Formats: sequence, C-alpha cells, structure tokens
Amino acid sequence: MANMNLSIIQSMIDALDKPAIFIRPDYSIQAVNQAYLDTYQQPVKLGLSRCHEISHHATEPCDRHGEQCPLLYCQQHGRSSSVVHVHHTQAGLQHCDILMRPVRDDDGITLGYLEILNKVEFAAAGAGVNKMVGVSAPFNRMLNLLNRAASADISVLLQGETGTGKELAARAVHDASQRHDKPFVIIECTGLSEALFESELFGHEKGAFTGASHAKKGLVELANGGTLFFDEIGDVPLNMQVKLLRLLETRSFRSVGGLQPKRSDFRLVCASHKNLLSMVDAGEFRQDLYYRIAGFPVQLPALRERQRDIPLLVEQFLLGAAEHKQFSDAAMQQLCLYDYPGNIRELKSIVEQASLIANDNLIQVEDLPQMLQPRGSEQAEPGNSICSLEELEKYYLAQQCEVFSGTFEQLASALGVSDRTLYRKLHKFGLRYRSQPQ
Repeated sequence: MANMNLSIIQSMIDALDKPAIFIRPDYSIQAVNQAYLDTYQQPVKLGLSRCHEISHHATEPCDRHGEQCPLLYCQQHGRSSSVVHVHHTQAGLQHCDILMRPVRDDDGITLGYLEILNKVEFAAAGAGVNKMVGVSAPFNRMLNLLNRAASADISVLLQGETGTGKELAARAVHDASQRHDKPFVIIECTGLSEALFESELFGHEKGAFTGASHAKKGLVELANGGTLFFDEIGDVPLNMQVKLLRLLETRSFRSVGGLQPKRSDFRLVCASHKNLLSMVDAGEFRQDLYYRIAGFPVQLPALRERQRDIPLLVEQFLLGAAEHKQFSDAAMQQLCLYDYPGNIRELKSIVEQASLIANDNLIQVEDLPQMLQPRGSEQAEPGNSICSLEELEKYYLAQQCEVFSGTFEQLASALGVSDRTLYRKLHKFGLRYRSQPQ
C-alpha cells in the first residue's frame, strides 16, 4: 500500500473518538488510533500484530473458534459487517460492537478494512450489577440488535418467552440512547381496565371522577423526553388499542376531565411474550398498531439457547442471594442440562431456593429442586440404569468442547473452574479442547 494512502487512513482514524484500526486481509494491523491503544492490554506492533491476537488473545481468527468474523464477511460479500464479540480489554472481558468496512481506492480496489469498536456498556461477560450477562452467540446477536436500536429513536418491539429479560433489555435500549438522562417509565398493560388505562396513561384533573381529590399527571406526561415502555402490550384489550394508536400517531392526549390537549415527546419501547402477528391474523390485535410499535423488532433468545451463559447468570444471582456460597461441579452440570421453561426468571428462583436449602457453602445436587435431580435419583426400580455424576460430567464436558467457541481460558472461566482444573478434567476423560495448551 502506498505510504500516502496509509497516512490518509491514519489521519482518518485519528479523527474518530472510538477505538479504530485499519487491517489488511491477513488480519495484520496497519494503522491504529490512540483510543484503540488505550482499550487493550497487549501492545500493537504495526504491520506485525494481528487483530485477533490483540482482541481475543488468540493465535487464529475468530471464525476458527465458531464466531462470525467480520473481516471474513467483508471479504466474501464486499460490504460492511457488524457483530458483537467479547474482547480482552484493560478493564477485563468487554462486549464490543464491531463495525467492519472495506476501504477502497478511487479505482474500486480494496486496500484493507476499517474496524471501529463501540463498547456495549449495558452488558457484562461476568457478574455485573444491573447489566445483561452472557457470552453466548445468541446473546451477542441480541446485543448487536439492541445496540443498533439504541442509537436511533425508532420504536422497538421486544419479543420473547416469559422470563427472558424483556424489561432489562428495554432499560438497556434506554440507557444506551440519547435519552438516557431522562425518565424511563413502565406501563404494565396486564389487567388494566379501560378507566384505569386512561387515568394511568393520561392522568386526570381534580374532580374528574369520584375520589379524584387532586389533579394527577399520567405516565405518558411523566415520560416526556425519555422512554415509555409498554410491558406485555399484547394484553391491551382491542377496544383500548385505538386510543393507544392515536397517542402514538400524534404524541398528544387529554387527561381525564381535561379540555386542553397535551403533548409528550417519548421514545417507545414495547414488549410481549405473545405472537402479535398471530393475534393480528386472529383479529385480536390491530394491524396498524402492530406496525406502529414494531419499527425495530428484537427477538430475545430463550435460556435453553444460551447454555453457555448459565454459569455466569448463576454467579450474578448468587451475588444478590448468597455470595459466600457456590454450586458444586455436579450441581452446576444439572443447572446447565435443564430446559428452563420459565427462562432467566426461573433460574434466579432456583438459585435462591438452592442457596437457602443448602446447609453448607457448597451447594450440592441434592439441594436443587426436584425437577433438576438426575434421573433415577429417586426410588429407582431394579434394572433401571442410573447415569453416574462422573458420566454426566464427561458427557457435559465433551458437549462443551464441541459447541464452545472461545479460547481454552474462556471455557474454563465459563465453567467456573481454573485453567489447571479444566486441563486435569479433560485429561481424566480423554477429552481435548481445540485451543487447549500443550
């Protein structure tokens, strides 16, 4: 590459306030700004250091470990790519939203690739207070969407099973938006009667109805400048949906008993565990309202799709319930094998129950609720085969060696054991992880 082109690119990334590098197709870093140097522990040697060595502490590109490589995508499709990965930074493991763009000269020849990082502050790769926790691929894909949604003022619809963390996701969108210093107001749609719906949303004037001894602002007015979150919007009765649609279209309303229209400037985020499109087809949800709220739909993954995140979530919940306690290896295996129909909310309940039942600081399998007990742990009939805990551990480790996409050190961290302990266990069962040190 001509020195002139490289100097122009260096000037370009120096002007960015976010960490940025310019890399060649062989992953070598050719230019770097100060924000990038300040982010990572490992020093960058221009022309020699490769991006995956700095960000992942890995000798091979991330696609060799099961992750989507944004540079490879750019090469294959000739256009920009965006993914969320967990990087090794000065502050520890950090979720980073990576934007990769091809850089071309005047003749359309690709000179290399510009990588710009945006740290996802509302997520954590370990136990974090009031943060979304996880490292799995489905979790990272969700973070990428939430981060994109937060950067605009578009209406967001969060859909997912009960207990998947929709309110936490809504708060994340608010906290990462330009409205983060304004109110975040929650409207619980379940069980709202028509009278209560109007009074709660729009407020009322003094004397508007029996018992209205003073004027009261509604939630819509309180959300002015901030975010209005409709939780379980699928539960709003059909006859009230037209009033909600009018509010969303005009951002104006009248308080109960009031004559003058009022306005409120708010960001709209909605959530539902129901399939709203199916409700539209069934005539139970207005189609025009659906398209008004579903400007940017985000599907939250079920916990059974995020098996890698279970140990991290357990650690998070133990901080609030009993941080001096921890789960034994066997108990953690049982937690990771369960399907969780109640998702994250159910896992939190299980952790709290088990921490109360356990008499010692180490929570054992027998301290878990009955539905998590290994098959055959109760009165087994003669001839029934019982899977030993050792066999269960071998099966689980073999499974993780197959599906886990991070480094050996990240696998050990996700399992809640030291590198030495993981190495010993894999050797015991004749297993090997692909990036396992010799």
